[in-house]
Order: sequence, then structure tokens, then C-alpha cells
Amino acid sequence: MTKEFTTVTMEYPVENLDKDVLIQLYKKILKPRLIEEKMLILLRQGKISKWFSGIGQEAIAVGVTMALNTNEYILPMHRNLGVFTSREIPLYRLFAQWQGKASGFTKGRDRSFHFGTQEYKIVGMISHLGPQLGVADGIALASKLKNKNEVTAVFTGEGGTSEGDFHEALNVASVWQLPVLFCVENNGYGLSTPTNEQYNCINIADKGLGYGMESHIIDGNNIVEVYKKVSELAQSVREKPRPILLEFKTFRMRGHEEASGVKYVPQELMDAWAAKDPVLNYELYLKDNGLLNEEDCTTIKEAIVAEINEHLDIAFMESDMTPDKTNELNDVYQLSDYEEVNCFGELSNIRFIDAISNGLKQSMERHSDLVIMGQDIAEYGGAFKITDGFVEQFGKERVRNTPICESAIVEAAMGLSIAGIKSVVEMQFADFVTSGFNPVVNYLAKSHYRWGQQADVVIRMPCGGGVAAGPFHSQTNEAWFTKTPGLKVVYPAFPYDAKGLLATAINDPNPVLFFEHKGLYRSIRQEVPTDYYTLPFGKASVIREGNDVTIISYGAAVHWVLETLESNPEISADVIDLRSLQPLDTETLYKSVRKTGKAIILQEDSLFGGIASDISALIMEHCFESLDAPVKRMASMETPIPFASQLEAQYLPKNRFEKALKILLEY
Repeated sequence: MTKEFTTVTMEYPVENLDKDVLIQLYKKILKPRLIEEKMLILLRQGKISKWFSGIGQEAIAVGVTMALNTNEYILPMHRNLGVFTSREIPLYRLFAQWQGKASGFTKGRDRSFHFGTQEYKIVGMISHLGPQLGVADGIALASKLKNKNEVTAVFTGEGGTSEGDFHEALNVASVWQLPVLFCVENNGYGLSTPTNEQYNCINIADKGLGYGMESHIIDGNNIVEVYKKVSELAQSVREKPRPILLEFKTFRMRGHEEASGVKYVPQELMDAWAAKDPVLNYELYLKDNGLLNEEDCTTIKEAIVAEINEHLDIAFMESDMTPDKTNELNDVYQLSDYEEVNCFGELSNIRFIDAISNGLKQSMERHSDLVIMGQDIAEYGGAFKITDGFVEQFGKERVRNTPICESAIVEAAMGLSIAGIKSVVEMQFADFVTSGFNPVVNYLAKSHYRWGQQADVVIRMPCGGGVAAGPFHSQTNEAWFTKTPGLKVVYPAFPYDAKGLLATAINDPNPVLFFEHKGLYRSIRQEVPTDYYTLPFGKASVIREGNDVTIISYGAAVHWVLETLESNPEISADVIDLRSLQPLDTETLYKSVRKTGKAIILQEDSLFGGIASDISALIMEHCFESLDAPVKRMASMETPIPFASQLEAQYLPKNRFEKALKILLEY
């Protein structure tokens, strides 16, 4: 490190801090700086591929981490190296992570700080930045539910405060009074965009007023001020759970990443912040006040440099990753040990909606900490009254009304999972999942593959047409998710299946999209066991057997198939209700098609890109020699779903299915 620099006079509030703490802060802030300087050399040598520098901001990451207890979660960004080093993660593991090697944290599947580790209570960010704020809400909610008196700290930058996730996460935290420290590192630029083009207020901390939230501005270059203020606030939050917005004023002395450079920053601004260097100023303060001398500083630096070099050697000596398809595929999902629970007791003739409600209630009884969240699900009982009476039985802590913020609630569910609590999120309508799409497909779906963290979340998806609800309340959008590795997708057609599969979905440690067709809620009845039971994923139901054709469907469309066959008793068909779309029971499909020689797939979703296309392709690839006709697909029109009943009837494939089936039989 250069010693030739111009300083500014920084006041360090060292009152009530002993010498050991002050020196420890120095060691902690020095370590990430020395690592960064080494990484910049390695980057120029081509020994690492990319680096996101936090030089100039170290005091924030180190001060916040030192202020928290080691059992409290921190959710850092990719410039918060000081979080990882202050939690004493072995350096060789960090170096291996940055080189994509096995002893890192993601098995070479993600880079830099895009990882988490339960061992050190750190949850890294994804590139979309905003979702981690809602995840912090979920972790803090778990702490509150378990009466742990713990605080959760989550980082974002000034640019990230422009994202909707920021608003949603702060709003939820405030409404639920969650013990979260929202730490905003304001370095004046979101990549190259200055703050006056990011938001139109003087201080980000001022935004706390709009959320009814306490907020503070802290000098992010003053390690002692950061440590003392955050320590004070963290202890206060442990005693009185609530969220606090912290704005740390600081500056990033390097580009967004090294290829970006800093030409967009005026030189006078660079010079002004260089004079406020958090590491060099603090070192000078310690020397000037007789807490360290030059020899002490040299000894400390040499020890850190020796540690860096030793651990770099370990990481460089480690072999590169050897690709293994089996390992890759096996890690997409958390291993789920299906627990078969059979029920041979009393039966009750109930509606589809009752089966969902009963199954959810019995799972709440079976899993004593299971939390359900959604809009209007508490006293109101949900838009479809599925959770009616749940508050009286389970209380508002476990049956939680949410603000209208799908993204933050999905993220909070992920946070609950990280903290060991299962959750069920109700999308009031499946259409609304678009407002939470990012955390579903990028956070829940990828967490186990990336760093072995299960996403123990079920998202209930009331869906489907036929009820004249129009374009925004009628979609059946399962295909958005069946193509996303890491998600499971279930779509029952009968009350018996709905109850058993919902129990399995809640038991499963992986994220499950559970589709419930609204048109079936009150129109379909069946004899269903009154007690708790489970049904396996990936096992289709053959609900009718025949020899002429294989008919494959799921959801409400299964009932359209049965109505058609009732009107045409001469048709001998295997009728397969998929029930589970991901995983998919291809064995049952192939067995049937090889017997009948013909196949037609009926889906309610529009045709192009739907799951029927993939099933057709699979049958063509695996059963071609057994086919006596091309595989036929039937689906809705390639338009949004219209409102008027006449237009909706035209849109849906129900009335076109019979003709298509007969043409196929005559082929």
C-alpha cells in the first residue's frame, strides 16, 4: 500500500472502546484491502477472470460484520469482501471460489460472491441485486417467530434502491416490524450513473420516513463510527425488533469492475475521496495516538500477506473442476425422500376447493412452524375462502396477510427456508406471479444448484379459464416454470389428487408451483380420505384404459376429455392425467403409446411453447416405431384470454377436441 497520500482530519469516536477492539478493527479493515491489491495484480496476470472492487468502502462491510454476532445472518453484495474475511472464512476457500474450483462454495457454478454459506451465516446476492432485501425479511421473520432476538443485516447500493424490491422489502419489514438493518452503501454512482439520475431526493435515508421507519446517515469511511453506531442499533433491534434504514456515505475508488474504469468520475471528486481513504486514515490515527507504531503495522501487514500467499498457493494447486453430468443433474434439486402416508379410514364426498383447504390445514397441523402468506388470506380467508378459519386455529403469526408485493413475499419465503422454516405462498391469481417472477425463476429455482441451499417453498397458483375472468385472472401459465430447472410443477385435476399432492409438495424441500384450476374449485366432487395422506410426484394417473388412442391431459382439460368420451362410448382410449408436470412420468406415457399407436395431448394453455409440445417431441423420439399417426396437440388459441363468454369458448380447445380426436382415430 502506498503511504504517500493526502489525508483529511477524521474524528474517530473511540470513547468506551478499549485498545484491543481498536486494533482488531484495524486488522479486519486491512485484510480485505491487502487481498484486493493482490487480486488486482492477479487480474492483470490473467490468473482470475473478473474482479469487483470495494476499495474505499471496506469500513462498512467490516464495521457492520464486527457489530453483529456470529450467529446472525448477513446478506452482502459483491463488494463486501470484508464481510467474508471478518467472519473468518478460510482464504483458500474464497480464492478457490473466485477460480471456480471445488473447494469454493458453488462447485464452479457461480462466480465471485454469488454464494451463501450456512456455516458462516452469510447469504450472497444474485446479479439482480434487489431480491436479497426480501430474503433478509424472511430470515428476520424466522428470528422473530422463534423468539431468537437476532438481527439480520442486508446490503445494497444506491442504485439498488431504485428497484421495486427495495420498496417492497422495506414496506414488508416495516408492516411486520422485522429486525432488519437495511444497509445502503451510497458511493454516488450506480455503475456510471450518478445519484442525481437514480433518485430525486437528497439522502436515501430520507426514504425511511415514507415507510414509517427509523433511519440514520453514517460516515461509511469511518470504521469506528460504523462499528459503534451499528453495534448500538443492533442491540436496540434485538431488544425491540424493528427495521432500520442505514445510509453509509462512501465512495468506490475503482470501477464497477476493472474493465469499466473510472473516466466518468471527475478527478477532483476522486482526489477528495482518496483523501478520506478508510484504511490509511485509520492507520494514521492509530499511529498518531500511540496505539500502534510503524513496526507494529509492518508486522500486522506481513502476517496478512503471508496468509494470503499461503492460501493462494493452496487454491492454485487445487485441480480445475472435472465436468460430471451426473453431479450436475443431481444437484439441481435437493434430495427428497418421499414419505408415503396411506389412509384407509373414513371418506368424505368433498369439492376440489375443500380438498385443498383440508390438505393445507392438516399440513399446518403436521408442521408446527409452517407459515402461509398471501393477500387477504387471514381473517378474510383468501379470495376463494380456502384459508377461512385458519387464523382462529393457527394465529396471525403463521397465517399472514401480506401487502400487495408478490416479489418480496416470494423472497421472504426463501428467507424462511434459509432459516429452516417451510412456507406456502398463495398467489391470489396465478397471473400475478409475474410480479414475483424474478425470485421464483432466479432465486428459488437456482439456490440448491448454486450453493446447496434448499428453497422449501410451495407457491399456490389459482389458475385457468372458463369462468369469464378475462386476460389477467384466467391464464394457465405452467409452461413458464416447467422449463426452469430447479422448480417442480404440480397440476391436479381431482380432489383426491389435490389433497395428497399438496401434502407432498409441502413435505418436499424444493420449490413447488402448485396449480389449482379455479373452474374446478366448486364444480368437481370426489370421495376423499378425511385423514392426512400423500401422493408421489412424477406418477401419472391412468384414469381410463383402452386400445385405440392415448389421450394425455391435466387440470380442467382432463374433465373435457372425460365428457367427450362419455358422448362417444365407442372410442377405446387410455386417458392419462399427468398430475405432475415436473417431474414428468414419461414411463407411463411411453407404455401407453406403444400399446395404442396414437397419441393426442390436450392442454388449456395456448399451443406454442406449451408442455404439449415437449411431450409430443418426447413421444416422437422414444416411440416413433410404435406410432400409427402423427402425435396431435390441442390447445387454446394464440391470443390472450378474452372476457366475453362467447369469445372465451372460442379461445379454449374444449369444443374443438372431439373433432381433432376423431380425425386422429381415422388416420
